[in-house]
Amino acid sequence: MPHRAPKGSECRILAEAVLQWYSFYEVAPDDEASSTLVAAALEFFHDGYHTADDLAVRLIGTYVGIWSTKINAPTSAAIH
Repeated sequence: MPHRAPKGSECRILAEAVLQWYSFYEVAPDDEASSTLVAAALEFFHDGYHTADDLAVRLIGTYVGIWSTKINAPTSAAIH
């Protein structure tokens, strides 16, 4: 079953979780990392984590530092 798109309040929760990840690792926001983190946060949200703090903890534990967002991000070469 496909997941529904998040509502406005849910988007704010996802954004807050991503901002907490940036704050925890003390790195500046990055478009590529943000795409990876938001996608992961959305998956965690659909898995039942519905607060910014819960999502941030999952992101911080899954993506350790900025480089992990680059390594785990799919590339066009990996898709083809």
